[in-house]
Amino acid sequence: MFLMANENYSRVTEFVFTGLNYNPQLQVFLFLLFLSFYIINLMGNLGMIILIRIDSHLHTPMYFFLSHLSFVDISFSSVTSPKMLTDFFVKRKTISFLGCALQQWFFGFFVAAECFLLVSMAYDRYVAICNPLLYSVAMSQRLCTQLVVGPYVIGFMNTMTHTTNTFRLPFCGPNVINHFFCDIFPLLSLICAGTGLNKLVVFVVAGAVGVFSGLSILVSYIYILMAILRIRSADGRRKAFFTCSSHLTTVSILYGTLFFIYVRPNASFYTLERDKVVSVFYTVVIPMLNPLIYSLRNKDVKDALRKMVDRANIESFQH
Repeated sequence: MFLMANENYSRVTEFVFTGLNYNPQLQVFLFLLFLSFYIINLMGNLGMIILIRIDSHLHTPMYFFLSHLSFVDISFSSVTSPKMLTDFFVKRKTISFLGCALQQWFFGFFVAAECFLLVSMAYDRYVAICNPLLYSVAMSQRLCTQLVVGPYVIGFMNTMTHTTNTFRLPFCGPNVINHFFCDIFPLLSLICAGTGLNKLVVFVVAGAVGVFSGLSILVSYIYILMAILRIRSADGRRKAFFTCSSHLTTVSILYGTLFFIYVRPNASFYTLERDKVVSVFYTVVIPMLNPLIYSLRNKDVKDALRKMVDRANIESFQH
């Protein structure tokens, strides 16, 4: 079992996080800041899921994918945020060996699933803009289900590869992880065996996930851009591009941070301290931003939210 290291070699039963390096005077402020981010993430994404479920106007492929993106964002952030928040007020920031393996497993699962959910959403926008008359036929319920199941399958394969390769090797000590969660590169530095092959696998697999999903989105948007440029009216071009702007914003933010961390050459510019700052951004901030991006920039979502609030106000007035 990949979650259990060989007892003859591993003497590590728990790991200790160094956590985020910050001025102790900022402890309460940072705790409240990250707590507010996490609460906004939970409320925003859960609200998006509920809104899509109860409003029939949002029962379309685009919002079907968006509801799954919201679920992944909640889960993705919940893998690291609660532990990070509790560690603000704990002197010794420990996590069990099994807990660390599970944290890395779920982290790898949801991050890869999110990348390919964004691919599914890009394909949906491609069909909607390039083949609008065939959209309802092309984006059948069966295809939508396949485009959602696929990212979860890829996420499972991705995380099984990384977690198995990491936790089958011996951890002989020290057990201090220079991070605020069980990320793969800080863990590899604690293994008392050769990790060259592991690092190569991380680079190849993470690179394949990032490059393949990124190229798929890029190709979709090349075709979308070509279709938009063929639209004669400026207003039509603007409306067509606006339907993709939220997705493009999410893709740009997520892929920029992930490529910074996982797909890069070794260089002195990159340090674990910089990585921790960037990791906070994509584990805490980006999941909070996604529902804001899609709600503030989407007329359908704003209209559905307005109707739900009006309905709630009428019901409360009647009671």
